[in-house]
Amino acid sequence: MYKLPPMGPLQAEGSAGKESNLNPNQAMKRYWGFPSGLFVFMMMLWGQPAYSSTPSGPLDKGIPTIREFQITENDTLSYTLKLAFDESGRPQYFYRNIFTPVCYTNECKPVYINFYWDLLGNYQRFDLPKGKILTKVDHDPFMEEDYQKLQEILSKENSIFIDLEMNDLIVEGTDDLSDSVDTKSGATLKTIKNEIIDGAVYTCFTLWKIAHGKIAEVIPGLIHEYEDDMLIHEFLRSSNHHYQNWALDRLFDSQGKVRDTFSEDLMGVMSGKNIFTAKQAWTRVNPSFFENPNRQQWLVRSFDSVPYSTQLVILDKLPKIRFQDGVLARWIDRLPSSNREQREGLVEMLKAQDLSSRSQQQLLAFLDRNDAALTQSCLAVLEQVEHPDPRIIQKLKEY
Repeated sequence: MYKLPPMGPLQAEGSAGKESNLNPNQAMKRYWGFPSGLFVFMMMLWGQPAYSSTPSGPLDKGIPTIREFQITENDTLSYTLKLAFDESGRPQYFYRNIFTPVCYTNECKPVYINFYWDLLGNYQRFDLPKGKILTKVDHDPFMEEDYQKLQEILSKENSIFIDLEMNDLIVEGTDDLSDSVDTKSGATLKTIKNEIIDGAVYTCFTLWKIAHGKIAEVIPGLIHEYEDDMLIHEFLRSSNHHYQNWALDRLFDSQGKVRDTFSEDLMGVMSGKNIFTAKQAWTRVNPSFFENPNRQQWLVRSFDSVPYSTQLVILDKLPKIRFQDGVLARWIDRLPSSNREQREGLVEMLKAQDLSSRSQQQLLAFLDRNDAALTQSCLAVLEQVEHPDPRIIQKLKEY
């Protein structure tokens, strides 16, 4: 059985097991005669996954490992979608055991495959039931590289398949690309060929449509009843950016304030590897989050490690934060090495502070450097100090 490795947290490994007694040839014959004569698309539930067939452990205590949902997309298409739980009863991922006939001209072949989605309906991976393989139009079996390419194809949310129908893509009765597919898709033929597997165009198209179809709209509604603080914690700590974005939407109130219980998780997102999600968190958080002295220290430490565009977001918030004297000293130390844009942000922040004598003296020391831009920045701050140190007043007279 070919199986892709599990991907990311909150995704336990699972594979399908026993098949049903459904005769694929009977199913295909029943639906044969579709007007186009090209293909028939039907999805039917088959089997139960091995890991839910013999309940044990936590199930004795009433903790479910699988929950089934009957999904109806239209008058002719309904299927069973399953939600898997861990041993503590926490939702992990959705999956579906799929059978679909793939038909060309006078021949059909059955495709058995299992799809896995995260808790928000984003496709994650596939695997095949034991003993099942995928084949091409000429009956050649998929090679390892074909399976890997199929995973790449299915993982693309913005595929060329989005706005295409099958008759836009291939020549009727064949698996050959249509001469006009480049015009209809807006992509070059070379790009299109990179998004398909030669000899399996219809299979790629059909499976992508399943992976990114209406199910992506259905799943978010199903997970709603499991929404609680624990799920928000889990999503914030996940490496799945879809999870993090979902959690951020529920984390902040209308003013960007956050409950203290989520503060550590929020800081983890801000300093995380996903720079786009991190920037979103920095942008949305209320400056009052940094009234805490420890968070002020963390803010200064984090500044150098974030991308420049995020630094500008942070600088924009600084004037709204009242920093402790020791933290201000660290910001002032950055003035000489800052570029113009950074320095302007720091100056605006310093103007908004009630500078102590220590901070004033620290700025005063920079006036003796042979750096006109730095001197002007320091003077801009010192000249508007409400309670200047007497030594500052004397020094400023020289300028």
